[in-house]
Amino acid sequence: MEMLDKVLQRIDDDLNASLDRLFALLRIESISTDPAYNESCRAAADWLANELDSLGFDADARQTGGQPMVVGHDRDPGGNLHVLFYGHYDVQPVDPLSEWSAPPFEPALATAADGSKQIRARGACDDKGQLMTFLEACRAWKAVAGKLPLRVSIIFEGEEESGSASLEPFLQANADELRSDVALVCDTGMWDRGQPAITTMLRGLVGNEIIVTGPSRDLHSGGYGGAARNPLHVLSDVVAALHNENGRVMIPDFYEGVDELPAEIKAQWDGLDFDGDEFLEGVGLSIPAGESGRSVLEQIWARPTCEVNGIYGGYTGDGFKTVIPSKASAKVSFRLVGSQNPEQLRERFQAFVRERIPSDCQVEFLSHGASPALRLPFDGPYLQRARRALAEEWGTEPAITGGGGSIPVVGSFKRLLGMDSLMVGFGLDDDRIHSPNEKYELSSFHGGTRSWARIIAALAEEGS
Repeated sequence: MEMLDKVLQRIDDDLNASLDRLFALLRIESISTDPAYNESCRAAADWLANELDSLGFDADARQTGGQPMVVGHDRDPGGNLHVLFYGHYDVQPVDPLSEWSAPPFEPALATAADGSKQIRARGACDDKGQLMTFLEACRAWKAVAGKLPLRVSIIFEGEEESGSASLEPFLQANADELRSDVALVCDTGMWDRGQPAITTMLRGLVGNEIIVTGPSRDLHSGGYGGAARNPLHVLSDVVAALHNENGRVMIPDFYEGVDELPAEIKAQWDGLDFDGDEFLEGVGLSIPAGESGRSVLEQIWARPTCEVNGIYGGYTGDGFKTVIPSKASAKVSFRLVGSQNPEQLRERFQAFVRERIPSDCQVEFLSHGASPALRLPFDGPYLQRARRALAEEWGTEPAITGGGGSIPVVGSFKRLLGMDSLMVGFGLDDDRIHSPNEKYELSSFHGGTRSWARIIAALAEEGS
């Protein structure tokens, strides 16, 4: 514990220099979506590789089919547990530039109306500020102890904001080099300014398109209405049958692989400062529409869903046209949890639809991707050690949260490298990522750095 105290003191004493280093990275205009910034992306990758080299890592910026991938391995590890830390150095475009209160690539430390200090720049939170919290924690450990207490490898991606086209080919080609005991992912957030969070659940996704064909051509509804089958009616009946009156999905065996939340986690979620009514009121609604008897947090984090994302057919232009359409289509997506099997669910969904198609109509399906849900075991050792470390730093138990969507790299790590990911980040909901005037709280940067120092110690303590 004495060594950790010295590391934390070093972080406190070095805060201003840490900010200088972060600001140097923030000045690099590493916008991956625009080829005009390719040289800037390369500059950011080289900057990070040089920084890792100065910290005692064998590091380089490796060429890919797109932006460089920065990889580093500690030259002198101090333990057996091997972690792979992931972050991304690319940022979103800054448009509309006119809405920025200051130039987006001229970082500054500003004081907000409530007195809090904020780092303001594009990438301040997403993800340069976040990844630098881990590098600064490593820097402090090395300065005080001479080495890190575990094996650390690092990968920084340069295309996260533009689809990660190079990520999976790179992971496949370098799997033996990158495979570790656990991945550490910082691209997440806190519950609020005073309470950290560990994201333990990410829902999977299955996308399908249904195309129902009835008559061989569009028909005049005066001449054929009442006698001819209308594909929009058929498709509407299918969509209506997907849920019952309690919001439960009615596809047979849909809930296979869906587990109930552990009582401890459910109780913690119930105790979070979250108002489900206010959450819905923010988008003009008032009544939860998912499975009855479930809290809103359960519905968006821990339960599977079936949503109709689009339905169309016939004449949809201005004015009015009295036709019975030849075709009707719908786009339907599923969010998966637990051990639900994406391809099995797709097959069950298509069988459900086919059973409801009249014999004189045809149906075809277009598939739009499939990925399983991901969950870190609630009682897993890495989660418990990180949980303890965060509680010690922030003086309160971290929220064990879920994610309604997905973080693609976490799925890639699991599928290609067989690794679980410990997802700990320090962003806030109001950090305006992807928007003008992005910011990162100084308390997030400083507290995040101290938190990673503690997590490193906690993982090494029982993992050596």
